[in-house]
Amino acid sequence: MKVRNKIIGVSIAAGLLTLPFLQAGEKRITRKQLPPGVEQTVAKQSAGATIRGFSTEIDNHKKVYEVELLANGHEKDISMDEKGSILEVEEEVSLESLPPSVKSGLTKAARGAKISKVESLTKHGKLVAYEAVVRAGKKRSEIQVAPGGGRLAHPE
Repeated sequence: MKVRNKIIGVSIAAGLLTLPFLQAGEKRITRKQLPPGVEQTVAKQSAGATIRGFSTEIDNHKKVYEVELLANGHEKDISMDEKGSILEVEEEVSLESLPPSVKSGLTKAARGAKISKVESLTKHGKLVAYEAVVRAGKKRSEIQVAPGGGRLAHPE
């Protein structure tokens, strides 16, 4: 009986420990599920773009909404709080369009891996980083550089 109680206790504890990770996962939602403030921001930001979908997740114990857009032929993801205030914009940019220092910084950080996609990261209206998807063989990873092309003090 004591062993069974211990197993049940460990199982419950393990479940409680994994709960924050389950809550943090991205969940697809419909436009009808957006709060009014988020809907207003989406209406403004999606003008002239194609909406590809909506999602929500818990980030730092706060609910965040994201709209995925296709704007002018490139991807653009906008994250907002429940009131519709824009928290972050990830916008696809071409490697060729970047300033030489940023292109050089990404190439150096890629360490010979192929750069397949680049995005600018803007938080609270300020460009904070460039992020690139790199592939080395079958391995895929992401790298980031500062707006000037140098190393970041911390990942964005």
